[in-house]
Amino acid sequence: MIMRQKGEPKTGGRTKGTPNKTTEGMRNWVKMLIEKNMGKLEKDLKALEPKERWAVVEKLMQYTVPKMQHVETTIDLNKISDEQLNTVINELINTINDEN
Repeated sequence: MIMRQKGEPKTGGRTKGTPNKTTEGMRNWVKMLIEKNMGKLEKDLKALEPKERWAVVEKLMQYTVPKMQHVETTIDLNKISDEQLNTVINELINTINDEN
């Protein structure tokens, strides 16, 4: 058995980001299961009480909608010019207007 030295790149195996065969197979099976039972799943979902239905929808959403992250920044207004400050203010105003 040949040992590789510390720092030498690994050879062989999957490339980074490639799922293993078991993971890929399981994903395909779940996808097929859902596609074949879509009508039944919708019927079962409608049969739930509203609170339970929304709990299921919320759990499913985490697989399709990215979670929002809290972003915080600090700006030292004494270290930026008036022109830079005006640029920041205008960008914020434009962003707010675009969202409305």
